[in-house]
Amino acid sequence: MAPPHKRDNSAAVRGGTDTAIVIGVAAAAAGLIALIISLVAGGAVTAQVIPGLPDAGSLTRWGLPIAKTTMDFAGALTVGLLLLAAFLLPADKGVLGSAAVGYVRAASWSALVWAAAAAATLVFQLSDLLGLPPGEVLGDQLTSYAGSVRQGIGLMFVILLATAVALFGRTAASGAGAIGLLAAALAGVVPPALTGHSASSGAHELAVTGLALHVLAISVWVGGLAAVTFHGLRAKADHAAVAARRFSTAAVWAWAGVAIGGAASAISRLYQPADLFTTSYGLIMVAKTVLFVALGAIGWWHRRATVPRLEESGGRRLFVRLAGVEIVLMSVTMGLAGALSRTAPPPPLDGTVDPVAELLGFPMPPPMTAQTLLTLWRPDLFFILAVALLGGLYAAGVVRLIRRGDRWPWIRVAAWAAGLVSMAAVLLSGVSTYAMVLFSTHMVQHMILSMLTPILLVLGAPVTLALRALKPAKRRGDRGPREWLNAFLQSRFSRVVTHPAVATPLFVLSPYAVYFTPLFAALMNDHLGHLVMSVHFLLSGFLFYWIMVGVDPAPRKIPYLLRIVLLLVVMGVHAFFGITIMMQSAPLAMEYYGQFDVPWSDGVAEDQYAGGGVAWAIGELPTLLVMITLLYQWFGDEERTERRRERHSRRGGSDDADMDDYNAYLQELDRRSRQQN
Repeated sequence: MAPPHKRDNSAAVRGGTDTAIVIGVAAAAAGLIALIISLVAGGAVTAQVIPGLPDAGSLTRWGLPIAKTTMDFAGALTVGLLLLAAFLLPADKGVLGSAAVGYVRAASWSALVWAAAAAATLVFQLSDLLGLPPGEVLGDQLTSYAGSVRQGIGLMFVILLATAVALFGRTAASGAGAIGLLAAALAGVVPPALTGHSASSGAHELAVTGLALHVLAISVWVGGLAAVTFHGLRAKADHAAVAARRFSTAAVWAWAGVAIGGAASAISRLYQPADLFTTSYGLIMVAKTVLFVALGAIGWWHRRATVPRLEESGGRRLFVRLAGVEIVLMSVTMGLAGALSRTAPPPPLDGTVDPVAELLGFPMPPPMTAQTLLTLWRPDLFFILAVALLGGLYAAGVVRLIRRGDRWPWIRVAAWAAGLVSMAAVLLSGVSTYAMVLFSTHMVQHMILSMLTPILLVLGAPVTLALRALKPAKRRGDRGPREWLNAFLQSRFSRVVTHPAVATPLFVLSPYAVYFTPLFAALMNDHLGHLVMSVHFLLSGFLFYWIMVGVDPAPRKIPYLLRIVLLLVVMGVHAFFGITIMMQSAPLAMEYYGQFDVPWSDGVAEDQYAGGGVAWAIGELPTLLVMITLLYQWFGDEERTERRRERHSRRGGSDDADMDDYNAYLQELDRRSRQQN
C-alpha cells in the first residue's frame, strides 16, 4: 500500500490534469462555435452558384477554415510550450530542468499536429482555388501548387518548420536548443499571414508588417498563457510563480503587439470607418476588438491580483480560474480570426484598381523636389517599430546608469541618435518613396543604410551599454537577458560571423550578388523581399564596422594595421561596384522597372548610370570617418598600453610587461621541474 502522501500527490496530479482537460475542451468548443457562427453569418460556407465556375463542395468550404484554425491553435501551443521551456522556467547554466525538457517533448507532439493541419490546409486551399473536391487535387497539381504559388509555398514552409520542431524537439535538452526550436516555431506561424489578404493590400508597409506582428504576438500570448496555466495546475509545479511573473511581463509586450498589428492591418484593409459596421469583414473585426479589450482587462487583473499571490494555494486557484476564462476568450478570438481569413475584405471606394499602386503600395509620386522628399513619408511599420524600440531601449539603459550614479559618454548617445535619425531619413521619408521608382534614389538609400548608419550605431556601443545596464539573474545559475547576451557573445556562431574572413566578404560581395543577378528584381517586386534586402544591408554593415571600430566586447581583437588594410580593400571594391553599374550596357532589373513608367524621369538607363555614380562617390565620406576613428582608437590604445607598462615598471618590473610575464612563466616551469626531480 502506498504511503498517504503519495496518494495525496497522485490525487492532486489527477485533479490538475482533469482541470486542464476541462479548460482545453471548453476552449476548443468555444473557438469552434465562434468559427461556425462567423462563417455562417458572413456567408463564407454558403455555396456560391456562379454559372460556368465549378464548386469545390461543402467538405472544402467547412474543412478549409477548420483546418486553418487547427493549424493556428497548434502553432500557438507549440510556441507557448517552447517559450515556457526556454525562458519562463529557470535553467541551470543553460541546461534545461526536467520540467522544461518535458515541455519541449510536448511541443514536439503539438508541432506534429501543426504540420498535419498545415498539410490539410494546403489540400483544402488548392481544392478551393480550383473548385475541385479535395481527392481530385492530390498528385501533380498539389506538387506544382506547393512549389510555385505564393500561398502554397508559404504552407510548405509551415510544414517543413513544424516537422523540424517535431523531430529535433525529441532530443533537445539545452537552453540554446529550446531557443532555436522557438525561433523556428515563430518563423512558422508567419507565412500564412503574409500570403493572405495582406499580400494584396494597397498599403504594403502597414499590412505585411502589421499582420506578421499581430500573428506573432497572439501566438506568444495565447500559447504562453496556455502553457503557463497548465504548469500552474500541476501538483509539483516547480517555479510556477516565477513562470507566471515572467510571462506577465511578456504578455504586456504581446498585448501591445496584438494592438499595433491589428490596428495596422485594419487600416490597410478598410477604406472608411463605416466599413467596420456595414461589412461582414468589419463586423468580425469589431467582435475581435471587443474580445481583445476584455482580454486586456483580465490580463491587467492578473498582474494586480493573482500573480503576486501565486505562492499561496488560494492565489494559485484564483489564477487558474481566471486564466481558464482568458483562454476560452482567446479561443473565441482565434475562431473569429479563422473566419476573418475566409471573409472577403471590402472593395475600394471607387471600384477601380491602380496597377502602379497595386505594385508599389502607393500611387506614382510627383516629380522629386526638396519639398516632396520631406513630405511624402511612408508609414513603414517595421522600421517605425525598429527605430522606436532601439531608441527607447537605449534611452532606458542610459537612464538606469545615471540613476545609479554611473556615467555614459554623451558622444555615444549622440552617435546612436544620429544613426537612428539616418535610418528614419532613408526608410520612412520621401527618400523611401522615390527609392521604389528610381534606382539612383534606391542607391542613396542603400549606401546610407550600409555605410553610414552602421558606423553611427556601432560608435553608440549598444552591447557595452546593455551589459552595464542589465541586472544579473536573481537565481544563481539561471540565465536572464544579461546572461543570454554574454552567452551569445561567447558562442561559436559569434566567433564565426565576426571573423574578418566572414564579415568582410559578406559586406563587400553581397551587393554584387544582389544587383547583378535576378535576385534584385525578385526582391524589389515584393515588399517583404525589399524589407529583407534593407535589413541585410544594415546588419552586414553593422557587423563589418563592429569589428573595425566597435568598442563593444567582441570574441576576438583584430590588429589595427589589419583593420586599416581591410578598410582600404573594401573602399576599392565598393568603388569598383559603382563603376561596374555605370558601365552596364543594359538597365538592371527590367523585370521590375519595366512594369511601370516614370513620366518625369529621363529614363531607366540614365537613372541607373546616376545610381552607379552615387555608389562610386558616396562611400568616400564614411571611409574617411572610419579611418579617422581607427587612427584615434589606435593612438588611444597605444597610450593605454604605455601607461600600463609604466605602472608595471613602478611596481618593480621592466619596461616590457609582456616579457616580464613570459619570464615569470618560464621561471615557474623551471621551479616545478626541479620539484619533480
